[in-house]
Amino acid sequence: MKSRFQKRAESMRIGGEKVDADGTIDVVHPYSNEVIGTIPTGQKEHVRRAFEIAANYKPALSRHDRYAILQKTADLLVARKEEISDVITAEAGLCKKDSLYEVGRAYDVFSLSARLCIVDDGEIYSCDITPHGKERKIFTLREPLTAISAITPFNHPLNQVAHKVAPSIATNNCMVLKPTEKTPLTALLLADILYEAGLPPEMFSVVTGRPEDIADEMLLNEHAELVTFTGGVPIGKYIAEKAGYKRKVLELGGNDPLIVLDDADLDKASDLAVAGAYKNSGQRCTAVKRILVDNKVADEFVNLLAQKTAQLKYGDPFDLEMDMGTVINEASAKLFEKRVKDAVAKGAELVFGNKREGALYSPTVVDHVPYDCELVREETFGPVAPIIRFETVDEAIRISNSTAFGLSSGVCTDSWPLIQRFIKELNVGTVNIWEVPGYRIEMSPFGGIKDSGLGYKEGVLEAMKSFTNLKTYSLPW
Repeated sequence: MKSRFQKRAESMRIGGEKVDADGTIDVVHPYSNEVIGTIPTGQKEHVRRAFEIAANYKPALSRHDRYAILQKTADLLVARKEEISDVITAEAGLCKKDSLYEVGRAYDVFSLSARLCIVDDGEIYSCDITPHGKERKIFTLREPLTAISAITPFNHPLNQVAHKVAPSIATNNCMVLKPTEKTPLTALLLADILYEAGLPPEMFSVVTGRPEDIADEMLLNEHAELVTFTGGVPIGKYIAEKAGYKRKVLELGGNDPLIVLDDADLDKASDLAVAGAYKNSGQRCTAVKRILVDNKVADEFVNLLAQKTAQLKYGDPFDLEMDMGTVINEASAKLFEKRVKDAVAKGAELVFGNKREGALYSPTVVDHVPYDCELVREETFGPVAPIIRFETVDEAIRISNSTAFGLSSGVCTDSWPLIQRFIKELNVGTVNIWEVPGYRIEMSPFGGIKDSGLGYKEGVLEAMKSFTNLKTYSLPW
């Protein structure tokens, strides 16, 4: 079936100019395998040119200038939400409900960044606070870096980029972005919107190409003071080793649990499981990837979850009735199918789903999943809801902490002592009580520990801090 999306031959945006290369890469609609666009096969020289432009440009935007550009960008996103949502759905296969929601999230990122521009980020320290202190004050200010290197994944083609570029603009930085070659069209469209909103084009460039051709230059370029990356663990660890003496902000994978205790409202908990496991086709680092349920209520919970899962509509992502589109490609869908079959072979019970047609993969419920099988030991980046039963709270905490990941979690209980215990003992960056693991606002700190990242946080405010040099100066007072 055709995607009803007009094919576009795109160019890189380097310092505001449209730049092509000798070859091109096809961008494919996952539902139909239709080529819906092409991008240039950029080379190292293109990346070097983009960083040279960034390093030689010294932004002089006032706080009000930055506020105005970011807020106008937010307003343009809303005004063009249907067009932008179509691009996301075409290249990522996400249903229109999810791609429209993503445009709304990106509005929040840019509008919140705009508001933070007008908040002074300096601090003042009085020096006469000890017997040895002087009558002086120490002041702080934040200064931009030479240039920032940003690398983004496929699962949120707009919002992942927004979380890099909005804080960069808010702090008067210049950024070079390499979006994944799987979903690059949205990033290129966003670049044009930013230029339209008044951003000096030297402050944001988008280069495209194959990782083997340009990724190392994104990491090693002499002008890149910081590398910010969102994506998988193997690439994140490669960046950590390859980039050497550079600042790195690595937001990697997750294997996030939703933990359901025996006192939980099971109707409410199963609603959270559905939202957490299937939204965005399950392709979020903070998606519900393991559902840990007290065995005393597991039968009832699984029945509710299966009923609600069966009501979801999945298929053509451009069909406005669909609750779920495809995953990113057929290879990913095959992997999910294989992992579910492996879990069943190890004693799990397939309750619903595990149907695949190309990149279209059904929402899937699997019960009695062994906590150490591949389906739940690794990050299964798709719409699978695996239920792991437990007998005690100690066992639930042990199972939750048993993987290499430590990003987010959700807990369903009304017991205040247990809430306090989960907050203290879960080895993750976020614990959400009566919410999905992925719940946050775009400004709040976000990030994980262990294989989920280096501990540096995203979220607009934390990103603005990490994208700057902190300078102090003191004066007699």
